[in-house]
Amino acid sequence: MSSEVFLAQIMPIKQKLFRFALRLLGNEEDAKDIIQDAFMKVWHNKEKMGELQNLEAWCMRITRNLALDKLKSKKYRITDNIDRAQEVPASHQQTPHQRSEQSDLMRRVHGLIHALPEKYRTILQLRDIDGLSYQEIADVLDIEMSEVKVNLHRARKQVREQLQNIHVYGIQ
Repeated sequence: MSSEVFLAQIMPIKQKLFRFALRLLGNEEDAKDIIQDAFMKVWHNKEKMGELQNLEAWCMRITRNLALDKLKSKKYRITDNIDRAQEVPASHQQTPHQRSEQSDLMRRVHGLIHALPEKYRTILQLRDIDGLSYQEIADVLDIEMSEVKVNLHRARKQVREQLQNIHVYGIQ
């Protein structure tokens, strides 16, 4: 593969890979490093690209694996992902109290999602935040589509039940 082909096929998905790495790591600089490492790995394995059915899924899998390796390293510590989580934009018609309540709710939801097991959290992110199809998620994570659906259902259910317990019973 030439550099022109690499630029035409890989560079268009750079931002998507960056957002994926950023959500996994919670740190912009680390996400940039992971993307550079992922591109290097893709370039070194360029001979495999002709055999792939879904180039984007392959690149996302490489990015995911590098990010998970970074998270597992003893040097890496996550510092309060909730502060960096994207807030849902508040409507101009809301009162300050309503905006505050919405912000608190989003922080809770992000905290509950962050507390999910890694597999659930990743699948939930890929489907509900990144908008990937079930098949694309299965390709990225190298699992069966039925497993994607089951784990997504369980992740959503767990977040919903915990949020309900907080609101109804005040249990955290």
